[in-house]
Amino acid sequence: MLNKSLVSIDQCTKADILRIIGNAARFEARPNRDLLRGRVVATLFFEPSTRTRLSFETSVNRLGGRVIGFQDASTTSSTKGETLKDTILMVSNYADVIIMRHYLEGAVRYASEVTDVPLINAGDGANQHPSQTLLDLYSIQKTQGRLDNLTVTMVGDLKYGRTVHSLIVGLSHFHPTFHFVAPRELSMPEEQKQFCRAHNIAFHEHTVFSEEIINQTDILYMTRVQRERFTDPMEYERVKNVYILHRRMLDGSRENLRVLHPLPRVNEISYDVDDSPKAYYIQQARNGLFTREAIICDVLGIEVDD
Repeated sequence: MLNKSLVSIDQCTKADILRIIGNAARFEARPNRDLLRGRVVATLFFEPSTRTRLSFETSVNRLGGRVIGFQDASTTSSTKGETLKDTILMVSNYADVIIMRHYLEGAVRYASEVTDVPLINAGDGANQHPSQTLLDLYSIQKTQGRLDNLTVTMVGDLKYGRTVHSLIVGLSHFHPTFHFVAPRELSMPEEQKQFCRAHNIAFHEHTVFSEEIINQTDILYMTRVQRERFTDPMEYERVKNVYILHRRMLDGSRENLRVLHPLPRVNEISYDVDDSPKAYYIQQARNGLFTREAIICDVLGIEVDD
């Protein structure tokens, strides 16, 4: 068991990952369990969220726990000047586990260092999103029947995309091959490429989103260009619609190919893809419920049986 804060996916060993996604499968088979009776979970969302917040809160409810917290930091004492440290110390008086999203990179790690209450990182700036990575890995395992030796193509905002940064680390245990497709302004940062080199992970960089690349792919991971990460509006306008996936682009793809997306989407996946059997992003979001049930139990050291 982790039995501690989940701040970054690089905390997780291969055994941790396989245990958590194995428990996610158990929760998918039986999501309603009375494992959090008497426990209180705080959800602190300093940055907007729909799927992550709702799936975490649904997870707590389905496990018999109670939820406190906020989804709008403007309603909290932070607007009066309360520091993040004091906010975390106060909430630690009330909750058994804290789930936190913050717009600053490293904020969740800092919070985990000032309290003994376990924290789960629900996204910190452009840095990490470990619960998304674990649900992505569960989705990949479900659709491919394995995690090993897959070709994964990541498309779009690879510079600011915390989901792709985390997924590279999560998949590093399973011998992937990556294709990174992005405009130069949004290319994969050197830190992530150096990680691949250090772990002998093959990767290829492209600026053109072609069917040739799609046709050699097992998992096509689309991302949106994140307006909120740009300081220059003109730069955002230049790149916001640079890659759009249309259904016809999947015609020559492998039978096992599945299209994933952490959502929300803007224009990067055409609506004609939705009815394709290779579209998996809605089911992927549903998998977040079961995976986050598993994560909450893991950080609290709660055993999950069949």
